[in-house]
Amino acid sequence: MKFIVSSSALLKQLQSINGVVTNNPVVPILENFLFEIEAGKLTITASDLETSMITELPVEARETGRIAAPARILLDTLKNLPDQPVTFTLDEETYTIEISSSNGRYKLAGENAADFPRVPVVKGSAPIEMPSSSLARAINKTIFAVSTDELRPAMTGILVQLADNQVTFVATDGHRLLRYRRQDVGAGQTANLIIPRKAFNLLKGTLPSEATPVKMEFNQSNAFFSFNQMRLVCRLIDERYPDYENVIPVSNPNKLIINRAELLNSVRRISIYSNKTTHQVRLRLAGSELVVSAEDLDFSNEAKETLSCQYDGEDMEIGFNARFLLEMLSNIDSEEITLELSTPNRAGLLMPTTPDENESILMLVMPVMLNNYV
Repeated sequence: MKFIVSSSALLKQLQSINGVVTNNPVVPILENFLFEIEAGKLTITASDLETSMITELPVEARETGRIAAPARILLDTLKNLPDQPVTFTLDEETYTIEISSSNGRYKLAGENAADFPRVPVVKGSAPIEMPSSSLARAINKTIFAVSTDELRPAMTGILVQLADNQVTFVATDGHRLLRYRRQDVGAGQTANLIIPRKAFNLLKGTLPSEATPVKMEFNQSNAFFSFNQMRLVCRLIDERYPDYENVIPVSNPNKLIINRAELLNSVRRISIYSNKTTHQVRLRLAGSELVVSAEDLDFSNEAKETLSCQYDGEDMEIGFNARFLLEMLSNIDSEEITLELSTPNRAGLLMPTTPDENESILMLVMPVMLNNYV
């Protein structure tokens, strides 16, 4: 069985799904791409049993057939070939693959396509459509707060809450919580899905920058995303997500409004002087001044900066982990941010002062105990 394809076109498609392939897979066959030829179309599948990505591209072929091709050697070969038509000759009996270019021949050992796991078919829900830009933004705004603690599997994914007239994305690691909501995407149904971080990371890397509708379907165990010639199927995390709404403090009488870039740069500078274990920075609020400070008693290092702000509330001092603050401030686009606080030992809420009309972003960060009120 033969087919002819552009080396650069094939490389581009393989690179877009290669993130699924792991170095030490559960089953050795998963170190391969599954190639399927039918009706002049090459369908390529990569899988790690939990997540599968499928892409397709047109090729010159008269026959049909299937074979598993080793991912790493194939990618390395195509990366080092100039853009040209290459001919693949596949032997389905011996599982050998021969690649012929304008000035060379490369022979590699494939495997039996029958050993490659079947990709789940997702049926059972009405598809939801979301613009690729909106989905990419939702992933970017939440993924950095996803937990890596395997003992709390629900928190190693992003909660997607579907409602009639909105879609909400939630991520938390126990120290901070991100809630990103879009009011311009209606699911027409209600459901709670926990999508693994790896699946959303892969999706983020392949979503087109130009406006493209992304179709999403799901059943009890899997979610299915498709756009252009790309499909992604992932197994849902079958756990109960923490009741995050109960964690968000309702009454926050102390409100700080400040220029986002000024606070971000100040915390970035001050954090250099913070303790390398706790990364603690102090925020002291009084009148129209915010004092940002940090100290590392082990090395007698300390730093302090004063910023002007709008503050409405009681004088207070609160401590935060600088790394969490920096990540959150970096993920807000607005010029000014609002920080709502109640007491120094309760969570603070960070949000854009003027949010976009179709989205709402709420970031919650837990304080760290300061030694002067322990």
